[in-house]
Amino acid sequence: MFLDNAHFRKVKKLTGQAVGDFGLIEEGDRIAVAVSGGKDSYAMLHILTQLRRRAPIDYQLIAVNVDAGFPGYRKDILEDYLRKQGFQYHMETTNCAQIIDEKRRPGSSYCAFCARLRRGVLYNVADRLGCNKIALGHHLDDFIETLLLNQFYIGALAAMSPKLLADNGRHTVIRPLVYVEESDIIKLARQNDFPVIDCGCPVMGQPDQKRQKMKQLISELYKENRYLKRSMIKALSNVRPRHLLDRDMLRLVELDSQEVQQ
Repeated sequence: MFLDNAHFRKVKKLTGQAVGDFGLIEEGDRIAVAVSGGKDSYAMLHILTQLRRRAPIDYQLIAVNVDAGFPGYRKDILEDYLRKQGFQYHMETTNCAQIIDEKRRPGSSYCAFCARLRRGVLYNVADRLGCNKIALGHHLDDFIETLLLNQFYIGALAAMSPKLLADNGRHTVIRPLVYVEESDIIKLARQNDFPVIDCGCPVMGQPDQKRQKMKQLISELYKENRYLKRSMIKALSNVRPRHLLDRDMLRLVELDSQEVQQ
């Protein structure tokens, strides 16, 4: 039985705040909630379900799992949990693992290629299920780690977006856990004994070294400043274009300034 305790209410409040701040859920939405069997997707599914029960608008949720075809992936455990909890769900079996082995360029990121394939499958499944939105379980730590990764290794001032229209123009990707720290999700998962399963991929024991470095950096700084993560996520919504070096953005600022003066 899912525990509706003080900690869960804290996480639910943060998620509800994100939904309101970014307009993530609207009247009549049918949302495909991506569930992998990891702690983040379990938490997101439960929270969105609880929010729906008292929401002033009507929307639908359907849990969607994409099986990439890796040997040993225990999707039966996930399906059993979804069924016993009474969630509406869809299980999709694919041959992504075979495609990765055949098509991935040597030296390219295994995880990135897999993620692109699975995202494409999610779009197709969402079409078949009549879903206009897809909810992904990226949390606050994912956002700030991505921000640092892009700054350190790509040379771009970018992170993730809590609400993004997909390239196909038909689906909107939402990330309702943007304000929720990973530590809070871990605590929620432990309190509720989520039956967490791994994806079974062959590189699972080889974590992204660059992302691990970002995690370590944030962890060390967090010891000195416990408000660090909140400050970093706030910075993503507190952009000062005049103090950046993006020439196109600076031109827009100058044009806006000229229009005001006129």
